[in-house]
Amino acid sequence: MKQFLITPSMGKKLIAKAMLKHPSIQKTLNKGKLVIVAGTTNGYIAEEILTKIKQQNQFSRDRFFRGITVPFNIQRTPEGRLVDENVFKGDVVIIDGQWKRGLTIFDVVDDLQEGDVILKGANTLNLSLKQVGIYIGNPQGGTILAALKAHVGRRVKLILPVGLEKRIPEDINEIALKLNQPGAKGPRMLPVPGEIITEIDAIKMLSGADAFPVAAGGVAGAEGSIYLAVSGNKKQVKLTEEIMKTISAEDIFRL
Repeated sequence: MKQFLITPSMGKKLIAKAMLKHPSIQKTLNKGKLVIVAGTTNGYIAEEILTKIKQQNQFSRDRFFRGITVPFNIQRTPEGRLVDENVFKGDVVIIDGQWKRGLTIFDVVDDLQEGDVILKGANTLNLSLKQVGIYIGNPQGGTILAALKAHVGRRVKLILPVGLEKRIPEDINEIALKLNQPGAKGPRMLPVPGEIITEIDAIKMLSGADAFPVAAGGVAGAEGSIYLAVSGNKKQVKLTEEIMKTISAEDIFRL
């Protein structure tokens, strides 16, 4: 067993590398539709996938998000959006291996069918109950309701990449009941079904090793970090160590 410190940005990169190995995603890169809904973790994933299919030119993780959590000294709207969000260029929509620039999930959601894939980030994670929740700022429900229409209505696969820094101890269903009741203020909360992928799952996908959190926190750029204890045979732990080296220099997410 060996312990590894993973910062939030390292975790995003780790999850992104694992997404390249996901069988459902690999299938869509040959035939089908893959929708990567804009978000900070999904920006890393889009970067990895577009590089894989040699279409990374003109893509940038800069402003590849809608609502975002930032410090109080950065100006934003009450819904959590940056005031200069007009530079948003759309989600990443890949159809039969070709990136269709400028499209969003709303442009293609009605055409998605079983076998297609949507990637959508989350805002909260209960690891023990295997729950995720998404903040809702849009009065029409935003991108997640569009995704759920395809997921529930036509069995389009919904994958929810989410970093362990977003873990909480409470039942997300109970949180939603409180945040969504009349008279409550602030964003609403939607518990979402789907395949959850955290750094723990990413390590399993990439090396075959098992991992579990043992400590958390940090300063000077390591805020939100987590220590994972990784166990497996020597080859699996060694491979995990090699993977960690490739992401160890990942800088903090910058606007």
